[in-house]
Amino acid sequence: MTTAPPAGPAAPPRTRPTLFAPSPTSVPRPDAPPLPPVRRTPLAVSGLISVALTAYVWLQHGTKPGVLLLLGLGLGVALYHSRFGFTSAWRQLIAVGNGTGLRAHTLLLGTTATLFALVIGTGTGLFGSQPAPSAGPVGIGLAVGSLLFAIGMQLGGACASGTLFAVGSGQTSVVLTLGGFIAGATLAAWQFDLWKDLPAWEPVVLSDHIGWFGSWAVTIAALLLVVVVTRRVQARRNPPPLGPVPSARTTAARVVRGSWPLAAGALALAVLGAGVLLVSGGAWGVTSAFSLWGSELVGALGGHPENWTWWQQPGNSETLAGPVLADKTSLTDIGIMAGAAVAAALGGTWTLHRGIPWRTAVASVLGGLLMGIGARLAGGCNIGAYLAGVASGSLSGWLWGAVALAGTWIGLRLRPVFGLGNPEPGDGVC
Repeated sequence: MTTAPPAGPAAPPRTRPTLFAPSPTSVPRPDAPPLPPVRRTPLAVSGLISVALTAYVWLQHGTKPGVLLLLGLGLGVALYHSRFGFTSAWRQLIAVGNGTGLRAHTLLLGTTATLFALVIGTGTGLFGSQPAPSAGPVGIGLAVGSLLFAIGMQLGGACASGTLFAVGSGQTSVVLTLGGFIAGATLAAWQFDLWKDLPAWEPVVLSDHIGWFGSWAVTIAALLLVVVVTRRVQARRNPPPLGPVPSARTTAARVVRGSWPLAAGALALAVLGAGVLLVSGGAWGVTSAFSLWGSELVGALGGHPENWTWWQQPGNSETLAGPVLADKTSLTDIGIMAGAAVAAALGGTWTLHRGIPWRTAVASVLGGLLMGIGARLAGGCNIGAYLAGVASGSLSGWLWGAVALAGTWIGLRLRPVFGLGNPEPGDGVC
């Protein structure tokens, strides 16, 4: 007669991960390194510039521009602390299947869509503004422009918002990207007649057909689908985790100096972006200011940008004729750079990078040119066309994002030509 061996401990029941539980990675994420000390000189300089500029704008141009500049400063702080990027998120998804960054996008998009529905759906605006959705034509310009923009992001190393906060935090190579960006946006404005008549359909906005609640519900459902798909992709490919960034050890210090969770950054950016809509009547954007800055430089050098067809379009002529520091997008762009500089100095990471490899420099300028041209063709960038478009329930925003994923795939294959690396499955972090 035999006896059965004693039963071992029961295996834990297999459970399915919840929708918002962390997705698996090949190894645990390393601990964040400690923060370096505060950079006092950059902090003093950037702080004084921020205060002086805000006071000047407020006194010379009024409360509305002053509030927009403050919102830009807040956007710069939030972008820096959360390191909220579009370029890296798409690169990590396409290269190794890590969808963490893209799922943070869905939180930003969904929260922004909720706030947009409340603001635009109720017609709520400040300073007499009338909030309106952001929607662009659907056609060849959108497809070609978003493709070029995505390729440029991967070569230049940053998106539109990422370029601004990286420049503010002292990343010298991205200054070259910004220069190329301004040149490309100005070139596209100069040659507006070459592409203004590309085939396109009229903008499609869901709220025009199913109301703002219906538009919001469809947008949220689509974003939840993106979450589910990226989680499954990540579970199948088991990618390396995201790289850690320096952070403080206490919650209070982390708010002021350390890195924020991506979710916190997404929520802060959504609220600040909705603030721009409330104050100005238009969504947060980035790249129209680059065409303005470049055209102002052309005018200062003896050119006549006021004769370009681009600047003779309704609304554009008034922008060119007015002061730069009264332009909504210029104010938020400048604010982002200044806010990021203050945040980076507090975090101890503000620094000027020297000795940029020549291939990196070429990639930065070329990437900026492609983004500047692409943004004009597509009617906006990752902020003005993608974020604002999706949040407004516009078909153009969704198509911009879909084509940008394809452009990211192309950009990843071009990066090694310029000595730029891509995440690999066997990396410790991506």
